[in-house]
Amino acid sequence: MTGGLSRRSVIGGMVGGLALSSVAGTAWSSTGPDQRWSGEGPGHRERYVPLAVGAGGGPAGSDRVHVLKVGPDTAHTVLVMVPGMFGAANDFRLVARDLVAALPGIQVWSFDRREENLADRSGFTGADPAGYYLDGHYRSLDPAASGFAAGWGLARTLADLRTVVRAAGRGGGRRVVLGGHSWGATTAMAYAAWDFDGHPGYRDVSALVLVDGGVRGAFDGTGAPVQNAPEQVKERLAAINGGAVFDMTLSGVGLGARAESTQIWYQLAGWYAHRDPDGRSVLQPRMPDALRPGVPVTNAGLLGVLVDAGFGWPNDISVHSGHLADSGDVRGWVDTGITSIGRVATAYAGGPEPAVWQWYWPARLSVDLDVTDPYRDSESARSLGLRLRHAAGLDVPLYAFETSYAKGTIVSAAREVVANSRIPYGAYETDNGMNHLDPLFAAPSQNALTRTLVPFLSGVLLA
Repeated sequence: MTGGLSRRSVIGGMVGGLALSSVAGTAWSSTGPDQRWSGEGPGHRERYVPLAVGAGGGPAGSDRVHVLKVGPDTAHTVLVMVPGMFGAANDFRLVARDLVAALPGIQVWSFDRREENLADRSGFTGADPAGYYLDGHYRSLDPAASGFAAGWGLARTLADLRTVVRAAGRGGGRRVVLGGHSWGATTAMAYAAWDFDGHPGYRDVSALVLVDGGVRGAFDGTGAPVQNAPEQVKERLAAINGGAVFDMTLSGVGLGARAESTQIWYQLAGWYAHRDPDGRSVLQPRMPDALRPGVPVTNAGLLGVLVDAGFGWPNDISVHSGHLADSGDVRGWVDTGITSIGRVATAYAGGPEPAVWQWYWPARLSVDLDVTDPYRDSESARSLGLRLRHAAGLDVPLYAFETSYAKGTIVSAAREVVANSRIPYGAYETDNGMNHLDPLFAAPSQNALTRTLVPFLSGVLLA
Protein backbone atom coordinates (compact mmCIF):
# COMPACT_ATOMS: atom_id res chain seq x y z
CA MET A 1 0.00 0.00 0.00
CA THR A 2 2.75 2.43 0.87
CA GLY A 3 5.61 3.60 -1.29
CA GLY A 4 8.18 2.37 1.17
CA LEU A 5 7.82 3.74 4.67
CA SER A 6 11.31 2.50 5.47
CA ARG A 7 12.51 5.53 3.52
CA ARG A 8 11.18 7.99 6.07
CA SER A 9 10.31 8.57 9.69
CA VAL A 10 6.81 7.18 10.04
CA ILE A 11 5.19 9.23 12.78
CA GLY A 12 7.23 12.37 13.30
CA GLY A 13 5.06 14.82 15.21
CA MET A 14 2.17 12.36 15.47
CA VAL A 15 1.43 12.83 19.17
CA GLY A 16 0.92 16.54 18.65
CA GLY A 17 -1.23 15.92 15.61
CA LEU A 18 -4.27 14.63 17.52
CA ALA A 19 -5.65 18.10 18.16
CA LEU A 20 -9.31 18.48 17.23
CA SER A 21 -10.35 20.29 14.07
CA SER A 22 -13.38 22.57 13.91
CA VAL A 23 -13.95 22.83 10.17
CA ALA A 24 -17.64 22.64 9.32
CA GLY A 25 -19.04 19.89 7.11
CA THR A 26 -21.57 17.09 6.78
CA ALA A 27 -21.49 14.15 9.16
CA TRP A 28 -20.88 10.76 7.57
CA SER A 29 -23.30 7.87 7.56
CA SER A 30 -22.92 4.37 6.15
CA THR A 31 -25.73 4.96 3.67
CA GLY A 32 -24.12 7.93 1.94
CA PRO A 33 -24.11 8.30 -1.86
CA ASP A 34 -20.74 6.61 -2.27
CA GLN A 35 -21.96 3.39 -0.64
CA ARG A 36 -24.87 2.49 -2.94
CA TRP A 37 -23.07 0.33 -5.45
CA SER A 38 -24.28 -3.18 -4.70
CA GLY A 39 -21.96 -5.35 -6.78
CA GLU A 40 -24.91 -7.53 -7.73
CA GLY A 41 -25.87 -8.76 -11.17
CA PRO A 42 -24.02 -10.80 -13.80
CA GLY A 43 -22.17 -7.79 -15.19
CA HIS A 44 -20.74 -6.69 -11.85
CA ARG A 45 -19.85 -9.81 -9.93
CA GLU A 46 -16.99 -9.81 -7.49
CA ARG A 47 -15.12 -13.01 -6.81
CA TYR A 48 -11.97 -13.82 -4.87
CA VAL A 49 -10.27 -16.63 -6.77
CA PRO A 50 -7.22 -18.78 -5.90
CA LEU A 51 -4.60 -19.70 -8.48
CA ALA A 52 -1.97 -22.39 -7.94
CA VAL A 53 1.64 -21.19 -8.30
CA GLY A 54 5.09 -22.74 -8.00
CA ALA A 55 6.50 -24.15 -4.79
CA GLY A 56 7.98 -21.52 -2.49
CA GLY A 57 8.97 -23.56 0.53
CA GLY A 58 6.33 -22.05 2.80
CA PRO A 59 3.74 -23.78 4.98
CA ALA A 60 0.95 -25.91 3.56
CA GLY A 61 -1.52 -23.87 1.56
CA SER A 62 0.91 -21.06 0.72
CA ASP A 63 1.69 -22.14 -2.85
CA ARG A 64 -1.15 -20.14 -4.30
CA VAL A 65 -2.10 -16.56 -4.96
CA HIS A 66 -5.51 -14.92 -5.21
CA VAL A 67 -7.15 -12.36 -7.43
CA LEU A 68 -10.17 -10.24 -6.64
CA LYS A 69 -12.13 -10.11 -9.89
CA VAL A 70 -14.49 -7.18 -10.42
CA GLY A 71 -16.59 -6.96 -13.55
CA PRO A 72 -17.88 -9.30 -16.25
CA ASP A 73 -16.00 -12.43 -17.28
CA THR A 74 -17.05 -11.61 -20.85
CA ALA A 75 -14.81 -8.52 -20.90
CA HIS A 76 -12.21 -8.44 -23.66
CA THR A 77 -9.68 -6.46 -21.60
CA VAL A 78 -8.43 -7.23 -18.10
CA LEU A 79 -6.65 -4.65 -15.97
CA VAL A 80 -4.39 -6.52 -13.52
CA MET A 81 -3.40 -4.30 -10.59
CA VAL A 82 -0.60 -4.96 -8.07
CA PRO A 83 -0.84 -3.43 -4.59
CA GLY A 84 2.05 -1.50 -3.06
CA MET A 85 4.12 -2.18 0.03
CA PHE A 86 1.93 -3.76 2.75
CA GLY A 87 -1.00 -3.51 0.34
CA ALA A 88 -3.47 -6.22 -0.59
CA ALA A 89 -6.26 -6.90 -3.06
CA ASN A 90 -8.96 -4.79 -1.43
CA ASP A 91 -6.86 -1.70 -2.19
CA PHE A 92 -8.45 -1.69 -5.63
CA ARG A 93 -12.02 -2.86 -5.01
CA LEU A 94 -13.56 0.62 -5.06
CA VAL A 95 -11.47 1.85 -8.01
CA ALA A 96 -12.33 -1.35 -9.87
CA ARG A 97 -16.04 -0.84 -9.33
CA ASP A 98 -15.79 2.71 -10.64
CA LEU A 99 -13.76 1.70 -13.69
CA VAL A 100 -16.09 -1.17 -14.57
CA ALA A 101 -19.10 1.14 -14.28
CA ALA A 102 -17.46 3.58 -16.70
CA LEU A 103 -16.02 0.97 -19.08
CA PRO A 104 -18.34 -2.02 -19.61
CA GLY A 105 -15.72 -3.79 -21.75
CA ILE A 106 -13.23 -4.18 -18.92
CA GLN A 107 -12.68 -6.46 -15.95
CA VAL A 108 -10.29 -5.62 -13.11
CA TRP A 109 -8.19 -8.21 -11.30
CA SER A 110 -6.50 -7.21 -8.06
CA PHE A 111 -3.49 -9.36 -7.17
CA ASP A 112 -2.91 -10.82 -3.71
CA ARG A 113 0.60 -12.15 -3.20
CA ARG A 114 1.24 -15.57 -1.69
CA GLU A 115 2.09 -13.86 1.62
CA GLU A 116 -1.64 -13.33 2.18
CA ASN A 117 -1.96 -17.04 2.91
CA LEU A 118 0.09 -16.53 6.07
CA ALA A 119 -2.39 -14.23 7.83
CA ASP A 120 -4.94 -15.53 10.32
CA ARG A 121 -8.03 -13.45 9.51
CA SER A 122 -10.52 -15.88 11.02
CA GLY A 123 -11.29 -13.48 13.86
CA PHE A 124 -13.15 -11.20 11.47
CA THR A 125 -15.87 -13.82 11.08
CA GLY A 126 -16.80 -13.58 14.76
CA ALA A 127 -18.60 -11.06 16.93
CA ASP A 128 -15.52 -9.86 18.84
CA PRO A 129 -12.55 -9.44 16.52
CA ALA A 130 -10.89 -6.99 18.91
CA GLY A 131 -10.81 -9.61 21.62
CA TYR A 132 -9.46 -12.23 19.23
CA TYR A 133 -6.58 -10.12 17.96
CA LEU A 134 -5.74 -7.73 20.77
CA ASP A 135 -5.87 -10.43 23.45
CA GLY A 136 -3.52 -12.66 21.50
CA HIS A 137 -5.83 -15.49 20.50
CA TYR A 138 -4.96 -15.37 16.81
CA ARG A 139 -2.23 -17.36 15.09
CA SER A 140 0.75 -15.04 14.83
CA LEU A 141 3.64 -15.97 12.57
CA ASP A 142 6.98 -16.37 14.32
CA PRO A 143 9.82 -14.89 12.24
CA ALA A 144 12.20 -17.42 13.77
CA ALA A 145 10.14 -20.21 12.21
CA SER A 146 9.68 -18.43 8.89
CA GLY A 147 13.04 -18.82 7.20
CA PHE A 148 11.24 -19.67 3.95
CA ALA A 149 10.32 -15.97 3.61
CA ALA A 150 14.00 -15.08 3.15
CA GLY A 151 13.62 -16.38 -0.41
CA TRP A 152 10.36 -14.60 -1.19
CA GLY A 153 11.80 -11.76 -3.24
CA LEU A 154 10.93 -10.15 -6.55
CA ALA A 155 11.73 -13.22 -8.66
CA ARG A 156 9.21 -15.24 -6.65
CA THR A 157 6.59 -12.47 -6.88
CA LEU A 158 6.98 -12.06 -10.64
CA ALA A 159 6.78 -15.79 -11.27
CA ASP A 160 3.50 -15.77 -9.34
CA LEU A 161 2.29 -12.65 -11.12
CA ARG A 162 2.96 -14.25 -14.49
CA THR A 163 0.52 -17.00 -13.59
CA VAL A 164 -2.07 -14.29 -13.02
CA VAL A 165 -1.26 -12.38 -16.22
CA ARG A 166 -1.46 -15.55 -18.30
CA ALA A 167 -4.76 -16.54 -16.73
CA ALA A 168 -6.14 -13.07 -17.41
CA GLY A 169 -5.06 -13.28 -21.05
CA ARG A 170 -6.65 -16.67 -21.68
CA GLY A 171 -3.93 -17.76 -24.05
CA GLY A 172 -4.01 -14.55 -26.04
CA GLY A 173 -7.77 -14.30 -26.24
CA ARG A 174 -7.95 -11.12 -24.15
CA ARG A 175 -5.89 -7.96 -23.78
CA VAL A 176 -4.10 -7.55 -20.46
CA VAL A 177 -3.16 -4.16 -19.03
CA LEU A 178 -0.73 -4.41 -16.13
CA GLY A 179 -0.44 -1.79 -13.44
CA GLY A 180 0.03 -1.10 -9.78
CA HIS A 181 0.09 1.43 -6.98
CA SER A 182 3.33 2.64 -5.40
CA TRP A 183 5.72 -0.32 -5.19
CA GLY A 184 3.05 -2.25 -7.07
CA ALA A 185 3.80 0.07 -9.99
CA THR A 186 7.49 -0.74 -9.55
CA THR A 187 6.57 -4.43 -9.63
CA ALA A 188 4.59 -3.97 -12.84
CA MET A 189 7.55 -2.21 -14.47
CA ALA A 190 9.89 -4.97 -13.31
CA TYR A 191 7.54 -7.51 -14.92
CA ALA A 192 7.64 -5.60 -18.20
CA ALA A 193 11.46 -5.61 -18.30
CA TRP A 194 11.87 -9.14 -16.93
CA ASP A 195 13.33 -11.96 -18.93
CA PHE A 196 11.14 -15.04 -18.52
CA ASP A 197 13.49 -17.62 -20.07
CA GLY A 198 13.98 -15.53 -23.19
CA HIS A 199 10.45 -14.09 -23.27
CA PRO A 200 10.27 -10.33 -22.40
CA GLY A 201 7.54 -9.61 -19.91
CA TYR A 202 6.18 -6.64 -21.83
CA ARG A 203 5.04 -8.97 -24.62
CA ASP A 204 2.38 -10.31 -22.25
CA VAL A 205 0.64 -6.94 -21.87
CA SER A 206 -1.01 -4.27 -24.01
CA ALA A 207 -0.30 -1.27 -21.75
CA LEU A 208 1.17 -0.26 -18.39
CA VAL A 209 -0.52 1.75 -15.62
CA LEU A 210 1.58 3.42 -12.91
CA VAL A 211 -0.24 4.94 -9.93
CA ASP A 212 2.08 7.01 -7.71
CA GLY A 213 5.05 4.73 -8.21
CA GLY A 214 7.50 3.38 -10.74
CA VAL A 215 11.23 3.21 -11.43
CA ARG A 216 14.16 5.47 -12.43
CA GLY A 217 13.92 7.71 -9.37
CA ALA A 218 10.13 7.76 -9.11
CA PHE A 219 10.34 8.08 -5.32
CA ASP A 220 13.16 10.64 -5.18
CA GLY A 221 10.76 13.48 -4.50
CA THR A 222 9.68 11.93 -1.22
CA GLY A 223 12.99 13.11 0.28
CA ALA A 224 14.02 9.56 1.16
CA PRO A 225 15.54 7.83 -1.88
CA VAL A 226 15.79 4.09 -2.29
CA GLN A 227 18.38 2.16 -0.29
CA ASN A 228 20.27 0.35 -3.02
CA ALA A 229 23.92 1.31 -2.53
CA PRO A 230 26.10 -1.83 -2.47
CA GLU A 231 26.90 -1.51 1.25
CA GLN A 232 23.24 -0.93 2.10
CA VAL A 233 22.20 -3.99 0.13
CA LYS A 234 24.93 -6.07 1.77
CA GLU A 235 23.82 -5.03 5.27
CA ARG A 236 20.16 -5.68 4.51
CA LEU A 237 20.85 -9.14 3.12
CA ALA A 238 22.96 -9.96 6.17
CA ALA A 239 20.04 -9.00 8.42
CA ILE A 240 17.69 -11.24 6.43
CA ASN A 241 20.14 -14.13 6.65
CA GLY A 242 20.28 -13.49 10.39
CA GLY A 243 16.53 -14.05 10.72
CA ALA A 244 14.98 -10.62 10.06
CA VAL A 245 12.85 -12.02 7.25
CA PHE A 246 9.92 -9.60 7.55
CA ASP A 247 9.96 -5.87 6.92
CA MET A 248 9.19 -4.16 10.24
CA THR A 249 8.62 -0.64 8.96
CA LEU A 250 5.01 -0.37 10.10
CA SER A 251 6.00 -1.04 13.70
CA GLY A 252 7.09 2.61 13.64
CA VAL A 253 3.45 3.69 13.64
CA GLY A 254 3.32 2.86 17.35
CA LEU A 255 0.52 0.28 17.36
CA GLY A 256 2.62 -2.75 18.26
CA ALA A 257 5.96 -4.41 17.73
CA ARG A 258 5.04 -7.43 15.64
CA ALA A 259 5.22 -7.47 11.85
CA GLU A 260 1.43 -7.57 11.64
CA SER A 261 0.43 -5.35 14.60
CA THR A 262 -0.34 -2.13 12.74
CA GLN A 263 -2.19 -3.94 9.96
CA ILE A 264 -4.44 -5.65 12.51
CA TRP A 265 -5.25 -2.35 14.20
CA TYR A 266 -6.17 -0.70 10.90
CA GLN A 267 -8.35 -3.59 9.80
CA LEU A 268 -10.08 -3.62 13.18
CA ALA A 269 -10.72 0.11 12.93
CA GLY A 270 -12.23 -0.37 9.49
CA TRP A 271 -14.32 -3.35 10.64
CA TYR A 272 -16.00 -1.43 13.49
CA ALA A 273 -16.38 1.78 11.47
CA HIS A 274 -18.08 -0.14 8.68
CA ARG A 275 -20.50 -2.03 10.92
CA ASP A 276 -21.31 0.58 13.54
CA PRO A 277 -19.98 3.96 12.43
CA ASP A 278 -21.89 6.01 14.98
CA GLY A 279 -21.30 3.72 17.94
CA ARG A 280 -18.79 4.64 20.63
CA SER A 281 -15.34 3.40 19.63
CA VAL A 282 -14.60 -0.14 20.73
CA LEU A 283 -10.88 0.32 20.17
CA GLN A 284 -10.22 3.71 21.75
CA PRO A 285 -9.77 2.45 25.33
CA ARG A 286 -7.21 -0.09 24.12
CA MET A 287 -5.07 2.24 22.05
CA PRO A 288 -1.53 3.18 23.13
CA ASP A 289 -1.57 6.39 25.17
CA ALA A 290 0.39 8.37 22.57
CA LEU A 291 -2.19 7.71 19.85
CA ARG A 292 -5.43 7.71 21.83
CA PRO A 293 -7.73 10.68 21.07
CA GLY A 294 -8.24 12.94 24.07
CA VAL A 295 -12.04 12.91 23.77
CA PRO A 296 -14.49 10.03 23.30
CA VAL A 297 -14.99 9.23 19.60
CA THR A 298 -17.17 7.00 17.49
CA ASN A 299 -15.91 4.01 15.53
CA ALA A 300 -15.92 6.15 12.37
CA GLY A 301 -14.14 8.91 14.26
CA LEU A 302 -11.35 6.60 15.36
CA LEU A 303 -10.80 5.36 11.82
CA GLY A 304 -10.59 8.97 10.72
CA VAL A 305 -7.97 9.68 13.38
CA LEU A 306 -5.89 6.78 12.02
CA VAL A 307 -6.06 7.70 8.33
CA ASP A 308 -6.61 11.42 7.88
CA ALA A 309 -3.67 13.64 6.97
CA GLY A 310 -4.90 16.30 9.39
CA PHE A 311 -3.70 14.21 12.33
CA GLY A 312 -0.05 14.28 11.33
CA TRP A 313 0.27 11.01 9.44
CA PRO A 314 2.82 10.94 6.60
CA ASN A 315 1.60 11.41 3.06
CA ASP A 316 2.09 7.73 2.19
CA ILE A 317 -0.39 6.36 4.75
CA SER A 318 -3.02 9.10 4.79
CA VAL A 319 -6.00 10.50 2.90
CA HIS A 320 -7.90 13.80 2.81
CA SER A 321 -11.14 12.89 4.53
CA GLY A 322 -12.31 15.38 7.14
CA HIS A 323 -12.17 15.86 10.88
CA LEU A 324 -13.76 14.95 14.19
CA ALA A 325 -16.94 16.80 15.06
CA ASP A 326 -16.22 19.86 17.22
CA SER A 327 -18.87 19.07 19.82
CA GLY A 328 -20.79 16.21 21.38
CA ASP A 329 -20.26 13.77 24.22
CA VAL A 330 -18.90 11.29 21.68
CA ARG A 331 -17.31 12.90 18.65
CA GLY A 332 -18.31 11.54 15.28
CA TRP A 333 -16.58 12.05 11.94
CA VAL A 334 -17.30 14.93 9.57
CA ASP A 335 -16.50 14.43 5.88
CA THR A 336 -15.06 17.52 4.22
CA GLY A 337 -12.45 16.04 1.88
CA ILE A 338 -12.28 14.03 -1.32
CA THR A 339 -12.15 10.64 0.43
CA SER A 340 -15.14 9.92 2.66
CA ILE A 341 -14.46 7.88 5.75
CA GLY A 342 -17.27 5.59 4.61
CA ARG A 343 -15.30 4.53 1.55
CA VAL A 344 -12.20 3.99 3.67
CA ALA A 345 -14.23 1.87 6.07
CA THR A 346 -15.70 -0.17 3.22
CA ALA A 347 -12.20 -1.02 2.00
CA TYR A 348 -10.46 -1.38 5.37
CA ALA A 349 -13.19 -3.56 6.89
CA GLY A 350 -12.12 -6.38 4.62
CA GLY A 351 -12.98 -9.70 6.17
CA PRO A 352 -11.39 -13.08 6.17
CA GLU A 353 -10.62 -12.30 2.53
CA PRO A 354 -9.75 -10.12 0.78
CA ALA A 355 -8.24 -7.32 2.86
CA VAL A 356 -6.42 -4.00 2.35
CA TRP A 357 -3.30 -4.72 4.40
CA GLN A 358 -0.69 -7.45 3.86
CA TRP A 359 0.43 -8.61 7.30
CA TYR A 360 3.79 -10.15 6.45
CA TRP A 361 5.95 -8.32 3.93
CA PRO A 362 9.23 -10.10 3.07
CA ALA A 363 12.30 -7.99 3.73
CA ARG A 364 13.92 -9.54 0.66
CA LEU A 365 11.17 -8.13 -1.54
CA SER A 366 11.95 -4.66 -0.18
CA VAL A 367 15.62 -5.07 -1.08
CA ASP A 368 14.85 -6.30 -4.59
CA LEU A 369 12.42 -3.49 -5.35
CA ASP A 370 14.94 -0.88 -4.24
CA VAL A 371 17.58 -2.44 -6.50
CA THR A 372 15.05 -2.44 -9.36
CA ASP A 373 14.72 1.36 -9.25
CA PRO A 374 17.58 2.14 -11.73
CA TYR A 375 15.75 -0.14 -14.16
CA ARG A 376 18.76 -1.70 -15.80
CA ASP A 377 20.53 -5.02 -16.00
CA SER A 378 23.22 -3.97 -13.53
CA GLU A 379 25.76 -6.07 -11.70
CA SER A 380 23.84 -5.44 -8.48
CA ALA A 381 20.59 -6.62 -10.06
CA ARG A 382 22.21 -9.73 -11.53
CA SER A 383 23.78 -10.62 -8.18
CA LEU A 384 20.27 -10.78 -6.72
CA GLY A 385 18.88 -12.81 -9.60
CA LEU A 386 16.89 -9.88 -11.02
CA ARG A 387 16.45 -10.43 -14.75
CA LEU A 388 15.83 -6.81 -15.82
CA ARG A 389 17.04 -7.28 -19.38
CA HIS A 390 14.33 -5.73 -21.56
CA ALA A 391 13.72 -2.18 -20.32
CA ALA A 392 14.86 -0.66 -23.63
CA GLY A 393 12.48 -2.86 -25.61
CA LEU A 394 9.22 -1.77 -24.00
CA ASP A 395 6.79 -0.99 -26.79
CA VAL A 396 3.36 -0.59 -25.16
CA PRO A 397 1.59 2.62 -24.07
CA LEU A 398 2.18 3.86 -20.53
CA TYR A 399 -0.05 5.82 -18.15
CA ALA A 400 1.43 7.51 -15.08
CA PHE A 401 -0.54 9.22 -12.32
CA GLU A 402 1.01 11.16 -9.45
CA THR A 403 -0.28 12.77 -6.27
CA SER A 404 1.52 15.22 -3.99
CA TYR A 405 3.45 12.30 -2.51
CA ALA A 406 6.68 12.49 -4.52
CA LYS A 407 6.50 16.14 -5.59
CA GLY A 408 6.65 15.50 -9.32
CA THR A 409 9.18 12.70 -9.63
CA ILE A 410 6.60 10.01 -10.44
CA VAL A 411 5.82 11.67 -13.78
CA SER A 412 9.39 12.80 -14.51
CA ALA A 413 10.60 9.23 -13.95
CA ALA A 414 7.87 7.85 -16.21
CA ARG A 415 8.89 10.28 -18.94
CA GLU A 416 12.45 9.00 -18.63
CA VAL A 417 11.25 5.43 -19.03
CA VAL A 418 9.41 6.40 -22.21
CA ALA A 419 12.42 8.32 -23.55
CA ASN A 420 14.70 5.31 -23.05
CA SER A 421 12.44 2.69 -24.62
CA ARG A 422 10.22 2.04 -27.63
CA ILE A 423 7.03 3.01 -25.81
CA PRO A 424 4.85 4.70 -28.48
CA TYR A 425 3.26 7.24 -26.14
CA GLY A 426 2.79 8.11 -22.51
CA ALA A 427 -0.13 9.73 -20.69
CA TYR A 428 0.85 11.73 -17.61
CA GLU A 429 -1.55 13.02 -14.98
CA THR A 430 -1.04 14.94 -11.72
CA ASP A 431 -3.33 15.84 -8.83
CA ASN A 432 -1.45 17.57 -6.03
CA GLY A 433 -4.62 17.78 -3.99
CA MET A 434 -4.34 14.06 -3.28
CA ASN A 435 -2.20 12.14 -0.83
CA HIS A 436 -0.71 8.75 -1.67
CA LEU A 437 -3.79 6.68 -0.72
CA ASP A 438 -6.51 9.04 -1.95
CA PRO A 439 -6.58 7.60 -5.50
CA LEU A 440 -7.52 4.20 -4.08
CA PHE A 441 -10.52 5.37 -2.06
CA ALA A 442 -11.65 8.84 -3.17
CA ALA A 443 -15.21 9.36 -4.33
CA PRO A 444 -15.57 8.89 -8.11
CA SER A 445 -16.73 12.47 -8.63
CA GLN A 446 -13.50 13.74 -7.02
CA ASN A 447 -11.04 11.06 -8.08
CA ALA A 448 -8.67 12.34 -10.74
CA LEU A 449 -7.24 8.83 -11.16
CA THR A 450 -10.44 7.23 -12.41
CA ARG A 451 -11.38 10.34 -14.38
CA THR A 452 -8.12 10.28 -16.37
CA LEU A 453 -7.50 6.54 -16.48
CA VAL A 454 -10.83 5.85 -18.19
CA PRO A 455 -9.89 7.63 -21.45
CA PHE A 456 -6.49 5.95 -21.48
CA LEU A 457 -8.07 2.51 -21.08
CA SER A 458 -10.68 3.41 -23.69
CA GLY A 459 -7.84 3.93 -26.14
CA VAL A 460 -6.47 0.48 -25.29
CA LEU A 461 -9.91 -1.04 -25.81
CA LEU A 462 -10.14 0.54 -29.26
CA ALA A 463 -6.61 -0.36 -30.35
